[in-house]
Amino acid sequence: MGNNENDKPVLIAGAGPVGMSAALALHARGIETAILEAESADRDRDGSRAIYVHGSTLRTLERVHPGLGTDLVDEGLVWPTRRTLYRGDEVFNRTYDSPGGSGDIPHFTSVPQVVTEAYMHDALEEIGVEIHWDSAVETVETSSDGVRIETADGSEWQTEYLIGADGGGSTVRKEIGANFEGDQSENAFLIADIEEEGGHDEAELERLFHYDAPETDGRNVLLVPFSGGWRLDIQCLGDDDPEELKSDERMQEFIRDVMGEEYVDNLQWVSTYYFLQVMADTFVDDHRRVLLAGEAAHLLAPFGARGMNSGVADADEAASAIAVALGAQTEAVARDEIELYAARREKAAEFNLNAAGQALEYLQGEDPVTVLRKEAAASLADHFESAGEWLDDAPYGPHGSPPIVSTGNY
Repeated sequence: MGNNENDKPVLIAGAGPVGMSAALALHARGIETAILEAESADRDRDGSRAIYVHGSTLRTLERVHPGLGTDLVDEGLVWPTRRTLYRGDEVFNRTYDSPGGSGDIPHFTSVPQVVTEAYMHDALEEIGVEIHWDSAVETVETSSDGVRIETADGSEWQTEYLIGADGGGSTVRKEIGANFEGDQSENAFLIADIEEEGGHDEAELERLFHYDAPETDGRNVLLVPFSGGWRLDIQCLGDDDPEELKSDERMQEFIRDVMGEEYVDNLQWVSTYYFLQVMADTFVDDHRRVLLAGEAAHLLAPFGARGMNSGVADADEAASAIAVALGAQTEAVARDEIELYAARREKAAEFNLNAAGQALEYLQGEDPVTVLRKEAAASLADHFESAGEWLDDAPYGPHGSPPIVSTGNY
């Protein structure tokens, strides 16, 4: 590396939660870095987006920057009750006495992504890692010696390793010749944030799932609390016009019918999505100098909260691999370490993709066997708790951890 101020041992493209996690993880390993971000510092970050921060993610953040994980726990909330209804009738209800977890870290916290990002940004400022705003990556050239980058502001950068965490439309991914492969959801989804004025009553916090909710003319509905509000997810029917349903008038009808009259005027944000289920055909470049992480590497349906959580795991493992590669005595050892990163995280992405895909297919599909299983489980739920628990669990995909992964559940 030269002495140019734009020369860094490692650079990161993207200042979302994955890119900032990568920077924190690199700094924790004593590696100098900087972030190149396409948007401006005053960018619009509307919407709660990734609200479920898993305990393994919180522990990773606490490890790479002590206090960060516990700050997010303090800002977030843990809902103690899981409840599921099938066509208006309750089939499962369970309340937990404590949030579980280990030490000061519970199994999860429910907090808007913008809050998570704000704490990460403060942590980067504290340790002196710079974010270069309005610096969209435009070209990436790799060689056996490193990476040369040009950004939209006309700057040139040299680095030994680049972490591409620049989202689903990743320029880094395209520049290294990697391609997304996969499918898109058949049904659209409405996702809305509803303000909770005056804060939540902790005694009434619950995650509520409705199968074929009569209140929404047979659409599936998920209602999840987070600090300051509620996430309302509505699965559109096959012949729905999502843009028509997201109008203020229709959303107020949904809110009134699902949540009650007192929430009608509390709509903060609404959007519609068709969920992509895709992953890159490679997570590294030919020279093993660029590592893809987060949505630059994989896009997942949100069921099971696998998106941001798996991205943070990507970021931490990328930092670990780069730390070993930078200290390697030979280029072959360095390449092997980056290839190991790719093998591990591609395997984890496949697992998460399949798990989220199973949940997506379960929710949107009309497979006769699946429909019959749901109906049978609902009819048995009053007599067998396991039947109701299966209905409660199934929308989130299978439990368990991907193979050969060391950073938690994702």
